[in-house]
Amino acid sequence: MENFAAPARPIVARMLAEAEAAPARAVAYQGAPGANSHVAVREAFPEALPMPCFSFDDAIDAVKEGRADRAMIPIENSLHGRVADIHFLLPESGLSIIGEHFLAIRHTLMGTGVLDGVREAMSHPQALGQCRHWLKAHGIAQVAYPDTAGAAAMVAELNDPKVAALAPAHAAELYGLTVLASDIADAAHNMTRFVVLSREAPAVTGEGPFMTSLVFEVKNIPAALYKALGGFATNGVNMTKLESYQREASFAATEFYADIVGSPEEEAVARALDELCFHSKWVRLLGTYPQARPRP
Repeated sequence: MENFAAPARPIVARMLAEAEAAPARAVAYQGAPGANSHVAVREAFPEALPMPCFSFDDAIDAVKEGRADRAMIPIENSLHGRVADIHFLLPESGLSIIGEHFLAIRHTLMGTGVLDGVREAMSHPQALGQCRHWLKAHGIAQVAYPDTAGAAAMVAELNDPKVAALAPAHAAELYGLTVLASDIADAAHNMTRFVVLSREAPAVTGEGPFMTSLVFEVKNIPAALYKALGGFATNGVNMTKLESYQREASFAATEFYADIVGSPEEEAVARALDELCFHSKWVRLLGTYPQARPRP
């Protein structure tokens, strides 16, 4: 808790006490009270007890250790791409993706002075990237901070009218800041996708539609990825996301994270996954869960 700025600590302490008293209702998230992840938890689980954590690892550990029933992690943004490296965080955690949630993002500039006097905006790199054109137009420099609401708490602690924070509007109320500009975004479609993590993966029931997330490593041979993905095309399975990444700086083998439409219980998906396994060194399913938004 000491990692949070001083104005956030009493609120964090109260929220942690409430969550730890009823872990079955606790949903861990990364960020200070008032962060976008906090907003997402309240939207997705109105009856839950949000549990603020300083890092993504802390949020995941809270679930692994049984202090929280679930965690919500942002993994991608429509303007600024990848948020959390879920392909690194999740496979070794033993947790499963059991759901997703989409949150429309609108940032608020808040501080202790007036807009014309602001020279720096402090926030999470994602928020800064989503508002970089607006900030540049107003001559405001970017200052990175681990999370949006945490930046608001730090601005309250600094009490410097030249430094403001980009954060959800509720953070201004929590930390006693003045709203200097509202509804800030470089594009109207600014949206962040969250995944819900749990120790237990419930059985896939109902008609769907479903999403399945997975990671895999192809064999180090020519056309390996082409062959590995061929089964999705021939079986008519839609892949909505495919990202490559290197592990341990080997530069010798590439691993991939993918989202596909459907469940392994579906015949076409099962055939596609069988073909992927045949052409890959390994395949690890991260979870199958209901779609929160329709995919084509």
